[in-house]
Amino acid sequence: MGVSADRLSARLPGGDGALILAVFLALYAGFGLLGVLLGLDANGLASTLQRITFFAAVYALLALALNLQWGYAGLFNIGVAGFMAVGVYTMAMLTAPTDPGTGGLPGLGLPLPVGIVGGMLAAALVGALAALPALRLKADYLAIVTLALSEIIRIVYNSTSLRTFSIAGVDLGTGGSQGLALPTNPINALFYSDARSPASPPTALGEAAFGLFGAAGVQHTTVVDWTYTLVLVVFVWLFYRLLSRVGNSPFGRVLKAIREDELVARSLGKDTGRFKIKTFMLGCALMGLGGILWQGSQSYVSPNNFLPILTFYIFIALIIGGSGSNTGSVIGGALFVGLLFEGPTFVRRLVAQQIPLGDAPDTFVAAVEPLASLDVTPLLAYALGNLASLRFVLAGVVLVYFVQTRPKGLLGHRKEIAASVDLSERPNRPARADGGERR
Repeated sequence: MGVSADRLSARLPGGDGALILAVFLALYAGFGLLGVLLGLDANGLASTLQRITFFAAVYALLALALNLQWGYAGLFNIGVAGFMAVGVYTMAMLTAPTDPGTGGLPGLGLPLPVGIVGGMLAAALVGALAALPALRLKADYLAIVTLALSEIIRIVYNSTSLRTFSIAGVDLGTGGSQGLALPTNPINALFYSDARSPASPPTALGEAAFGLFGAAGVQHTTVVDWTYTLVLVVFVWLFYRLLSRVGNSPFGRVLKAIREDELVARSLGKDTGRFKIKTFMLGCALMGLGGILWQGSQSYVSPNNFLPILTFYIFIALIIGGSGSNTGSVIGGALFVGLLFEGPTFVRRLVAQQIPLGDAPDTFVAAVEPLASLDVTPLLAYALGNLASLRFVLAGVVLVYFVQTRPKGLLGHRKEIAASVDLSERPNRPARADGGERR
C-alpha cells in the first residue's frame, strides 16, 4: 500500500500535494455518493463535506504537532488532549470580559490574537514542565508521565473550587464542570454587522455570499462554517511548511539523530536534553493552537472535550499515515476521519434507511442468539445502535492491523533521514580498471 502511494505521488503532477488532494477528492466522492443515496439536499451535501473537511483539518493539525515530537525526536507523548486544553482554557480566560454580567465568568478582556498567543505560550510552558522528566525517562515511562499530566489538567479544569478564583486581585474562572464560554467565532465578523448575533443584518460580503450560495440552496450557517474550515486548511498548510522547514534545518537533523540513536548524538557533542525540551515545547504550543482552532467555531468548551480517547484518536491518525512523514500525518488525519470517525455514522443511516431493523436488543447476548437461526438482523441492529462502541472497536482493529502488518504506516517508510543529503540517491559510478574511481 505504501509503494502504491509513492507511485501515485510520483505520477501525479504536484507530488505530495497532489496526493493529499487526491485523498480528499476520493473522500468527497464517497461521502457525496452516500449523501445522494440518503437523499440529502444541496445544503445537506455541502454541510457533510464541510464536516469531513473540518475534522480532517483539525486531526491533521494535531497529527503534525505530534509528529514533531514522536516522528522527529522519538518522544512518546500521549497527553495531547491535556496540552490542547491548556491552550483553549488559557485563551478563553485571557479574552473573557472583565465584567461578564450575570452568570458569566470574569477574565482579562484582552484581544483575541493576544489570547491565542497566550494559550500557545501556556501550553509550551506546561510542555516544558512535562519535558523535564524526558531527560531521564525513556519511551513508555515518558508516555505514563504525559498521560498522567493530561488527566491532572482535565481534572483541575473540572474542579468546582476553580470555577472562579483570584490571582493578585484579578478575577478569573474555569467554569468547572459547567464549562467556559469562548469568544465569538471571528469569521462571523466577515458576514454579519454584529459578529455576536447571526440575526443581525449581513455585511456587503455576507449579502453577496449568502445570495450566491443561497441560490443553490446552501444556508447561511453552512457558508460561515465552510469559511472557517478553509481557514483551518490554511493553517494545515502553515503547519506543514513550518515542520518541513524545521525538519530540514540543522535543528531538525539533530532531532532525527536523537530519534535514531541518542547516544551517538550525545557523543557528537549535542546537548540532547536541551533539544528534547525545545521540541516538546514547540510541539505542545502547536497542540495548544490546534485545540484553539478546533474549538474556535464553537461558543463553549468543557473538560469533557479533552478525554484521553482524543489523544488515542490522534495517535491512530498518525499511525495510519506514518510517523516521521508530514504528508503521512495529513493523509492519516483525513483517512481516520473519513473511514473511522464519520464513515460508520453514514453507513448506519444508509443501512437503517434501506433495511427495516426494528428495535435493537438490549444486550450483546440477545443480539447474538438469533444467529443460531441465521437471523443477523438483531445483531446488525445492536451494532448500529451502539455506534460509539463500534467505532472504538473498529479503531482498535485498524490500529492492531497497522501495528502488526504495517508498523510504519502508509508513508512512514519515507521517514526523513538525519543527513542533510540523501546519500542513497547518489548515482553509482563505475570503477576504474586500476581499482580507483573516475574523477
